[in-house]
Amino acid sequence: MMAARTIPSMGSEQPANREGETGAHAVDRVAAAHDTLEAERARLRAELAATIDAPGQMTYGSQAAAATQVFEQQRDLALRDRSEQQLALVESALERIRHGTFGKCVRCGEPIAADRLEALPWAEHCIECALLVAQGRR
Repeated sequence: MMAARTIPSMGSEQPANREGETGAHAVDRVAAAHDTLEAERARLRAELAATIDAPGQMTYGSQAAAATQVFEQQRDLALRDRSEQQLALVESALERIRHGTFGKCVRCGEPIAADRLEALPWAEHCIECALLVAQGRR
């Protein structure tokens, strides 16, 4: 028999999508998003726990090898930065679930489309606001 799992409080309002869906379907969507976000958080934490190797000692004639090592280290550092940014988005989405604001745009307060949340459960903006933010209009 499976143990029941508990989803953090969703506040007094039930989440809704653009079609005004509420109730059991919305709760199921939030539960699915919560599971996805928890899995993504675990993956990112494991990725960030991995060490990045520093370039080895450079000897005469090994400039190409040293350049490759430096490139790989820089690439790994850039990927780590991206993972840290992604982890912050995931943590923020989990916090919105706990506060009952998951599924609402943090800019305009309108519901985020269910399809968008299914694809990007850490999305914090509706499509319209995401476009404005991408264009530099906060």
